[in-house]
Amino acid sequence: MRRGRFLNNSIAFVCILVSVCCLLVLMISVLKLPEASLGSKADRLYQTRKTRTLSKDENLSKFGEIMIQMLPEDLPFTVFVPSEKAFERDLKLQGNDSLVSEKREDTVAILSRILGFSAVPRILSSATLASDKEVSYDSLSGFILYISKDVDGMLVVNGVRSERVDLQKGVFVVHVMDGVIMDAEFQQSVKPDYGED
Repeated sequence: MRRGRFLNNSIAFVCILVSVCCLLVLMISVLKLPEASLGSKADRLYQTRKTRTLSKDENLSKFGEIMIQMLPEDLPFTVFVPSEKAFERDLKLQGNDSLVSEKREDTVAILSRILGFSAVPRILSSATLASDKEVSYDSLSGFILYISKDVDGMLVVNGVRSERVDLQKGVFVVHVMDGVIMDAEFQQSVKPDYGED
């Protein structure tokens, strides 16, 4: 009889040991899973936000179109595209000349650099931003964008004010800016030489 009791205790001990090990494995695997968040308040509001699709008569500038075409079509981005006047004023790029000249590679390089400074891999509409709050996001290049909203609903990004907001271009949200968003180093490299005419 003593032998049977030892056998029952060992079976019970093994069952308890296996159960505890399974429970530990389950707990460790749950703790190592990435956290699935519900998203920020802004991300949840995005699902109900309203953007307007660009109409045929309010197209982006040629440079803005090229910038948008550089992005992958299946991922949502917010792009702060300079207006046509801003391209001419700040970068001395003119749509007709630069696109057909032999310096096209230089123009595309400049546009891709500007895109790196002004694209955020998430959806940001003016409706999701509070008027009294500034938020910051990293752009594609790692440049930090400080975004706030004026009382009239226009966005201000690193001191550059928007002209038009919440334009839908495919899966992208586009804000047309009255200036070019760039870091100080790049700004120095595109600054015009004052000795040239």
